[in-house]
Amino acid sequence: MPKIIGTAHGEPVISGIAKRAVEASDVFVGATNIAGDGQADLEVHGGVDKAVYAYPSEHWPWWAREKKLACAPGTFGENLTLAGADENEVRIGERFRWGGALLEISQPRAPCFKLAIHTGRPDVPQAIALSARCGWYLRVIEERAAPAHGASLVRIAPGNGPSVRDAFAALFSTTFDLNTLHRIHAAPALSQAWRVALGKKIAAFRA
Repeated sequence: MPKIIGTAHGEPVISGIAKRAVEASDVFVGATNIAGDGQADLEVHGGVDKAVYAYPSEHWPWWAREKKLACAPGTFGENLTLAGADENEVRIGERFRWGGALLEISQPRAPCFKLAIHTGRPDVPQAIALSARCGWYLRVIEERAAPAHGASLVRIAPGNGPSVRDAFAALFSTTFDLNTLHRIHAAPALSQAWRVALGKKIAAFRA
């Protein structure tokens, strides 16, 4: 649940980024969040397109080796710490079954200053922006209970959109061409927030 995680510009920063393991055997996965998981700033966190945040443990060795950051479940504020795929291997629109819940990848995660406070490392957001080791958000297509421990996400439908990495790079890289930006912007399952941000980049690209 949201709590004060530090200060910025002399003001307290409230965030739900700090996660703890669920003790119950299962959790209810709702349309806007997992039961018991609240967001402090609903303008940029949570909502139907960002109900669940997943981060791949495949990146842990890189963080340890390159940034001397020891990782564990929840280091990046994720709801789900996953193994078996990274941003290159999953696509916008891809659907997964988690217990009874049906999830769909909606967008990459954009780094923010609260992640720097949470990790105690001011360099972490920039490292994510440069490396695209961002994780991804999922929307909930079917609300249901899901196992809280030792669960697997079962891929049940391929995504017809870009990879999460390409969607991330489209917004943060300076090397994408206009046709590529348009293609990613048009992905049907892309979140509205990411689509709006890409639209602004496309408009600036034309100017």
